[in-house]
Amino acid sequence: MASPISGAPDALGTFKFASWAAGAVPIAFVLHVFLFRTSGNSAGNLGLGFTVFLAAAAFLWLGVVSETVPEPYLDEVFHIPQAQRYCEGRFLEWDDKITTPPGLYWISILIPQAAKSSGLIASYACDAKTLRATNAVGIIVLSYIALLCRKAIEARLHQAHSSTSISSASQYATHTALNIALFPLLFFFSGLYYTDVVSTAVVLVSFLNHLHRIGRDQSSFLSDVTTIVLGLCSLTMRQTNVFWVVVFMGGLEAVHAVKSLRPKAVVQPYMTSLSEQLLFFFKRWSLGHVHDLPLNMAYPEDMLFTAVSLIVAALCNPLRLIRQIWPYVTVLAAFAGFVAWNGGVVLGDKSNHVATIHAPQMLYIWAFFGFFSLPLFVPYAFLAIDAIRSVFISRKDKAVPRKSKTASQPALSLPLKLFTFIFNNRLLWPLYLAATFVLSGLVVRFNTIIHPFTLADNRHYMFYVFRYTIRRAPWIRYFLILPYTLSRWLVWGTLSGCTNWISGAHKDACSAYYYSSRPSPFTCDPFVVADVGAPTSKNPQEETKKNTEQDPLLFSTEPAPTSTGLIFLLATSLSLITAPLVEPRYFIIPWVIWRLLVPAWRLHDHQEEENSLFDGASSTSPWGKLIKFCRGYDVRLILETIWFILINAITGYIFLSKPYVWKAEDGSILDGGRLQRFMW
Repeated sequence: MASPISGAPDALGTFKFASWAAGAVPIAFVLHVFLFRTSGNSAGNLGLGFTVFLAAAAFLWLGVVSETVPEPYLDEVFHIPQAQRYCEGRFLEWDDKITTPPGLYWISILIPQAAKSSGLIASYACDAKTLRATNAVGIIVLSYIALLCRKAIEARLHQAHSSTSISSASQYATHTALNIALFPLLFFFSGLYYTDVVSTAVVLVSFLNHLHRIGRDQSSFLSDVTTIVLGLCSLTMRQTNVFWVVVFMGGLEAVHAVKSLRPKAVVQPYMTSLSEQLLFFFKRWSLGHVHDLPLNMAYPEDMLFTAVSLIVAALCNPLRLIRQIWPYVTVLAAFAGFVAWNGGVVLGDKSNHVATIHAPQMLYIWAFFGFFSLPLFVPYAFLAIDAIRSVFISRKDKAVPRKSKTASQPALSLPLKLFTFIFNNRLLWPLYLAATFVLSGLVVRFNTIIHPFTLADNRHYMFYVFRYTIRRAPWIRYFLILPYTLSRWLVWGTLSGCTNWISGAHKDACSAYYYSSRPSPFTCDPFVVADVGAPTSKNPQEETKKNTEQDPLLFSTEPAPTSTGLIFLLATSLSLITAPLVEPRYFIIPWVIWRLLVPAWRLHDHQEEENSLFDGASSTSPWGKLIKFCRGYDVRLILETIWFILINAITGYIFLSKPYVWKAEDGSILDGGRLQRFMW
């Protein structure tokens, strides 16, 4: 039983909270000058406002938490005393209840001590409020690192199509960085002494280093050493970071290694047998000409060809591969050595953290993404509206150009005809859909695990999520497969960018490089039959039709390659299915990486050219001006900011103002009468 009691701050506390927020403003200005000094004017001005807002919000939250909950709470009971031991120089003492390495404690102690020694600060107290301030500063730094990562992602995608470079951060990158910092699970723990904020920031530093490495054909020895150091630093924060700094980033660099081979282009011959066709494409793959379309153009068969072509290319070029990924292999070897020495992955409390196979985690994560990223699904609402309108509004018939035979073509063999028919007519879609539902049902039936912590600890929201869904009735577990599947489609579609689900057409609005003179060279589909007499290359004089000054979203709309999506799925799966406990904090890094990869969206991306919902609006009318703004700025970001602020306000209010005491069924008070609070 829970007995709510009053916990609201008084007038003096409110004044203190306001002082915290006001004191954050000059700090934010200094951080902005240092962090955003390389940004362009528009993004820099936007960044100034965002930095001040984020710093004020973070320090206000820190002040409110420290005033209302001055004593260590929940996991802080372990983290804060351990950090204080380090403050006193007792580095050999360790609490066996702590499962994660001491990286957070090192940062909390060493950086302030270095600042004190250099005269930047007069004193440093190792109390709960000061230690919590590590994460308040960390959330601002994390936002800046996220900005640099998104800028680098856009630069790498642009680099594949153009010889020009991106010099400044885009408005989309700047606003995305703010929203990542406001992500409820990150922002909430920025006011407490938990490992999540700093751990995520260190992983993003490693990710930024990776993005810089793939910006050139070969890495230097200094870059390799830096990669090893950053990888080891990330492992000192949380052991599960190994899946991101080794599997995810190492996997992406393996892809970069084979792509950087850049084999000489050849004209695809016309082949009539399946064996000839496969032999030709296996040879192309072995040379590094892999099949890796942008996600918005990839179907299930393209994902299959991407995986197979990358494996073939990697096996045929082992030296080039090892040269690129040896730093990640070194980090993996160091982690394996630690596990062997420690006798397990976690440091303490091993009995409650035994690794197991927990496949339903890969169902829960899509619902998690879907809830927090609900504003990013706005394009599909417009798509649905257009689909409904198309039923009632007639459209002009458009002539579909047909290929003209330029020469007589020999007949294809029956096996080649069969395979080209299956793969070129998207016949894998029904099989894929059926397989996902069947597999989801089997996972729910045979692998649903409910950890004892989930059943016993009613301080966490996950207790109530399980109580009113999975534990409510057996049939609910199977019914939830539908929202899991819908969430997965929406999440993957958002990652893919502009994709018209109705017509399947990929318009120039979906990508800034549709008319580029340097189209993506990584199209190598083994079941595309060459046409006799067909042109072998595109017009080299065609250039991108848009201009960055006229279109702020020019470099932000390009989706990631299919290989990136597949490796993201692999890393996410490995990091989650080994954890028996369903803990929302385990989903933080997967969400942050996914969010960084999500491309921008403009209003007309999902609109048909004719009979659009917004056609006919005057450019001078308020409605027309709003539409113009929405076509030059990703309005989903504004909705996402509002959504996150709302969630943070509600969860923060519940945490601070709704404490309760634990009581047994006979009414006796448990846990010594200490106040309990609801949290993630």
